[in-house]
Amino acid sequence: MKKQFELLAPGGDLESIKAAIVAGADAIYCGLNHFNARNRAANMDFDDLNNVVRLAHQHDCEIFLTLNIIILESEVSSLVRLINRLVNTNIDGVIVQDLGLAYILKHHFPSLDVHASTQLNTHNEGQILFLNQLTASRVNLSRELNIKEISHLAKFGRQYDVLMEVFVHGSYCIGFSGLCYISSLRNGSSGNRGRCSQPCRDQYQTTEAGNDFPLNMKDNSAFFDMKALADAGVYSLKVEGRIKKSHYVYTVVDNWRQQIDRYCEGRALIKDNTELYTVFNRDFSNSYLMGDINKAMFIDNPRDNSAAHFAKQDNATTDEEFKQVKRRLYDKKTDIITHVAEEIAPLSYDKWPIQVSLVGSEGESLAITVTTPTRQFSVSSEAVLEKSEKYGLDQAKVQKWLVGLNNIDHQVDSFDLSKLTEGVTIPFKQQSALRDALLTELNFGKATVGEVQLPMLDASNQIAATDATPPKLSVLVADVESYQEVVDAAGDQDIDVYFQMPEAIHAGLERLVEVFIARPQLIPFFPAILIGDNYQAACDFLAKVKPRRIVTNNSGVAYSACQQGIDWLAGPQMNVTNSYTLKCLKEEFNCVGAFLSNEVNKNQLRKIVCPEDFELHYSMFHPNMLLTSRQCLFHQTVGCKRKRFDARCLTGCDKTASILSLKDSSFILDKQLGSHNALYAEQHVLNTDIISDLPGRIDCGMIDLREIKTHTNTVKDKAEIIRSFSQALAGKPDAVQSLFGSTCNKQYRKGL
Repeated sequence: MKKQFELLAPGGDLESIKAAIVAGADAIYCGLNHFNARNRAANMDFDDLNNVVRLAHQHDCEIFLTLNIIILESEVSSLVRLINRLVNTNIDGVIVQDLGLAYILKHHFPSLDVHASTQLNTHNEGQILFLNQLTASRVNLSRELNIKEISHLAKFGRQYDVLMEVFVHGSYCIGFSGLCYISSLRNGSSGNRGRCSQPCRDQYQTTEAGNDFPLNMKDNSAFFDMKALADAGVYSLKVEGRIKKSHYVYTVVDNWRQQIDRYCEGRALIKDNTELYTVFNRDFSNSYLMGDINKAMFIDNPRDNSAAHFAKQDNATTDEEFKQVKRRLYDKKTDIITHVAEEIAPLSYDKWPIQVSLVGSEGESLAITVTTPTRQFSVSSEAVLEKSEKYGLDQAKVQKWLVGLNNIDHQVDSFDLSKLTEGVTIPFKQQSALRDALLTELNFGKATVGEVQLPMLDASNQIAATDATPPKLSVLVADVESYQEVVDAAGDQDIDVYFQMPEAIHAGLERLVEVFIARPQLIPFFPAILIGDNYQAACDFLAKVKPRRIVTNNSGVAYSACQQGIDWLAGPQMNVTNSYTLKCLKEEFNCVGAFLSNEVNKNQLRKIVCPEDFELHYSMFHPNMLLTSRQCLFHQTVGCKRKRFDARCLTGCDKTASILSLKDSSFILDKQLGSHNALYAEQHVLNTDIISDLPGRIDCGMIDLREIKTHTNTVKDKAEIIRSFSQALAGKPDAVQSLFGSTCNKQYRKGL
């Protein structure tokens, strides 16, 4: 039976993992040198991983391995080779973001426990069902959720044996995880690949509100909310920080260990978080958890706030007083570092020594007894020992035969043949069977899993074939007037028109139903974020309208569409980058097509294999949304009279502004009616190269004609835009070049 709570700690390097163990972590998440979302952490090689698992298990601590990035087609083979090794270790779970990887694990490595990464941005019931169908036993909920929303999802998840994991300490991101592309645009360092360069922590030109770091948020800390988390039914309390050092990990985990134990034992909770301020912090906020999204969540300093905090506590006003505060803090940190070093010094990664003794005489079964530091067990042969001068079991032959017992956890220390009659043996087949039985027993009954090779995909469906059929055109709009303009401009031309659904669907559900019932050819285009009543409203919309098809960036809506028998397309923000994601979407959820990721270049797309009767879509022209935030992006920039962002802001605010980076270009802040705040690149993306780069393989090219005001302008009417893009899709890409001012195609050229 699981304990009431799990304290889940970060392990960015071996020292931090040891620190988490001695501080009392119940589980640790850590990554290897590749395929994980903390590329800047020290990480481990495969031998390190086995050592860590062995050490952690000695201290009743579990190890979860992070494979939480999107996977490129060229990486699938090496990833499967890695999983073939992982499946025969004793890791306790793997954390994933990529849907193709989740599909591979479900169908080929079912013994591995799957956890859904925060990068999957889970915030509604449908997403939990979607991930549960991919065998996820737990999900890490979006950091932006409040305690009421968490409680609802935790209760819902338990009905399906899915546990909820919540970040309770560490960095806040300004944008929803998995939907941030700002670092990707800047230098190809995608957050979806573990390479985020943290541009949200950068300095910008001083804003009208007087801030130099307008996107920089305080750190998350729910240290005083233990009871609320418990009442909500949260199982795993997760500490962020795989880039942090061991003294940070120890301090945070130790304090949380005490708080959890006090709660479980019915003792008074700790009301002093001074120790948490002694290690790296940007000051603390629990405002997302409390549902109070306010401007006090920001701090105009991305660096360590410890000294500033204690200077304020001590009322230090002079330079000398501040220096004294810093000296005391330095001494305190030094004491912590020394203490952690002393605590972890006794921990050893050495393999467990085992002694092997063989007993038997001619005509008897061979008995082999293995003694480990913690137990002893024996196995016996089915065949009896026979005399053999040539193959008699002497020390050298036994050592060669049983050297395989030197597995990932054990090292043979000695062989004892004193009770084995000389010159006897058993058949080689029996010897192999005994060795396998010993290995299984050493591995606590877990049999070795044979190597898995994925079935070959049909290469005839690679995105490289030629075809004379030009792609179809689709257009995204956000209002009825624009829809009518597009329809009139298209004339007899067969194009699909998508309608951007708001994130506040609940407030305008009746009007939206009327709009779509009156226009049955209109295709709803669902956003990535649909929380609480807005998700339920999306499901109700599908049930009432029964559209002929939808596009969705939210897997919860995808699940609902699948259950209702509605054709659905995976949108651009579902981060599709490999063949197995396409297989997953089609085979598991009856998806009819998918937009390929705009982060991926032609060479990375070229080898992707498309399932039969499956559509491939691509967004050729669109404002480049770099992140979506539940925060207000205007508080720190142009200012806002309202002190906090709430439901009225979501439905009633319509605003735009810009901020200027000191490193490169500016960014557009945009808030549409019914939607969350968004950050856009200063220029639209224009990519007609995809048509000639992958001839015949893109079934539909989309252009986004919503009124998002970037620096890309057009003076042409919609009829000319549609006509020009139709010509581009037919093989004349230059037809659109004169339509617009400056555009950008940087991400496609660079790729991931």
